[in-house]
Amino acid sequence: MAKLPRLALSLAIGAFAGAMLIPVLLTFTNSLMTQAEIGRNYDLLGRMVDTAHGGRDAFVNLKLLPDWLTFAQYAQVLVLSPKYMSMFWHSVLLVVPIVAGQAAVASLAAYAFAKLRFLGRDKLFAVYLMTMLMPFQVTLVPNYLVIDKLGLMNHASAIILPGIFGAFGVFMMRQFMSHIPMAYVEAAKIDGAGHWTIFARIVLPLAKPGLAALAVLLFIDYWNMIEQPLIFLQDKAKQPLSLYLAQINASARGIGFAASVLYMAPAVLLFLYAESYFVAGIQQSGIKG
Repeated sequence: MAKLPRLALSLAIGAFAGAMLIPVLLTFTNSLMTQAEIGRNYDLLGRMVDTAHGGRDAFVNLKLLPDWLTFAQYAQVLVLSPKYMSMFWHSVLLVVPIVAGQAAVASLAAYAFAKLRFLGRDKLFAVYLMTMLMPFQVTLVPNYLVIDKLGLMNHASAIILPGIFGAFGVFMMRQFMSHIPMAYVEAAKIDGAGHWTIFARIVLPLAKPGLAALAVLLFIDYWNMIEQPLIFLQDKAKQPLSLYLAQINASARGIGFAASVLYMAPAVLLFLYAESYFVAGIQQSGIKG
């Protein structure tokens, strides 16, 4: 009898997961439809006008399979219109330095918070936590003023530098390193190892799952950013693909679907590649939910 509740829970979780995948499947299949078919499926305004004149359907027609298979949208995004790939690479050039830089800074700071004893350590870490709880809108004005004074406006550094010194990475890596036994550090000290040796040869190798989990979370977070490039990058030639996806109009839905598939691919591939490390890193860090 105990198996029935477990089976019911598994079915419910599977159904919920399947429901979460429906938008992804719709995005992919709609990217293979012709522009005319997409227009017929999503022209809600036209259907409402038709209903007012005696029509019967005033709803969006969400079709999973296209009537005619076409790769015209992908040809447009990948080959015929260089601006889409240019915006994609702008996204890469913004996100990769942030992920690499914050992982490096967070690892060093987390080692200090987790394994070193100094005056005011816990209070300083509490300040880190408070800055992490502040939404982007709260820190927007001071960030804007500092970036403007430094002359970094309309430059990639205006987004990369604040991202590198984000507090979330320090918090997560500190939680992970706190679970590494202090006996390892003490044994290394007895053997004459300094803090750099202990960090590079003992703590950092043991923290690989945490670094992998942090890299995945940071990549997904900054890969989808909109507010930062919208405010700090006025030049459209420097803006990432995420801004285009947020401004798709009715005449370019097909290209929007294809660009969305292109934009989803790196995040999905990264997660699939680092899935085992990601799960282990979240579990061992002690972060719940």
